[in-house]
Amino acid sequence: MQPLDGTDTRLLSAMARDPRGTVVALAQKLGLSRNTVQARMAQLEKKHVFLSFERRINPATLGYPLMAFISVHVQQQKLGRLAVELAAVPEILEGYGLTGSADLLLRVVARDAEDLFRINGKILSCDGVDRTDTALAMSEMIPFRIQPLLERGPAEG
Repeated sequence: MQPLDGTDTRLLSAMARDPRGTVVALAQKLGLSRNTVQARMAQLEKKHVFLSFERRINPATLGYPLMAFISVHVQQQKLGRLAVELAAVPEILEGYGLTGSADLLLRVVARDAEDLFRINGKILSCDGVDRTDTALAMSEMIPFRIQPLLERGPAEG
């Protein structure tokens, strides 16, 4: 992937500060033409720089106030099929393959403790899951952020 340049990071930083800003407003803030901003945004989109909008929706507003992280220990040869099966569980917001003691880390949401128990049972019933370890998220200490990296600028290769 081609690294971002200073104009790209300035544009992204301005968008992070004002996500509802129009192309015209961004162009004025950055001292660029509207066409330049539109072209840059199109290039950034092609590079998959933007995450999906759904990441900005709070699951608590949908009735899922409880968040937990579930470490899953699996049979490696069944990992590919297992990922498809786990993706069918709506309460699993995201999952990562890991190195270390666990094989997968899932971020899940639930209505309450009983619902979390049900979700954990669904995960345990998947073919290839050996065991799980669950940790409740008590509070968000550092929310997702990218601004500090934008301020630092592109990492030098």
